[in-house]
Amino acid sequence: MDILDLNRATNIKPAAGKLLIAEPFLTDPGFARTVVLLCEHGDEGSIGFVLNRPSSSSVNDLLPELDNVSLPIFEGGPVRNDTLHLIHRMPELMGGTEVLPGIFWGGSYADLAHTLEHHEPDAERLRLFIGYSGWDKGQLDAELKEGAWLVANSFNDIIFGTETTKMWQDSIRSLGSAFSFLANMPLHPQLN
Repeated sequence: MDILDLNRATNIKPAAGKLLIAEPFLTDPGFARTVVLLCEHGDEGSIGFVLNRPSSSSVNDLLPELDNVSLPIFEGGPVRNDTLHLIHRMPELMGGTEVLPGIFWGGSYADLAHTLEHHEPDAERLRLFIGYSGWDKGQLDAELKEGAWLVANSFNDIIFGTETTKMWQDSIRSLGSAFSFLANMPLHPQLN
């Protein structure tokens, strides 16, 4: 059974709040073994954030005025690496657009700065991203037809609780036993 057959077997369509899981042999260095949370998917395109690619930066590297904050920043994707984005579970403090029940995308810089100054930053409630993953109209649908991605339902444990080094495998396993064998496949099987 190939990725296209497996994708059809899940019958899950891309939408805000769904996960895109890179197929095991996707070698594009920007997306190999990644898990992307889709925050927007529609006729005009799609936007999401790579959940399992920590950057070498932290908040105090990018926002020196918040020098007492130590929170990791993730590489959200290859688009607009000069922008900062957030996924969080603190709408009462930062607002945003709900992409899943209790999980929000966005908020203002002022609200982020205020929250980080007055509340203990918590990686299980807040994820920051440099850049984002974006697809033009029809581009993601074409990649799905090619078998580049598996679409899955997302849940809090994957987004906020899973270690980034295990997130891809855990996401594959969340699809069920028919998919479990994919979690152990090497990126380059021809090198075995």
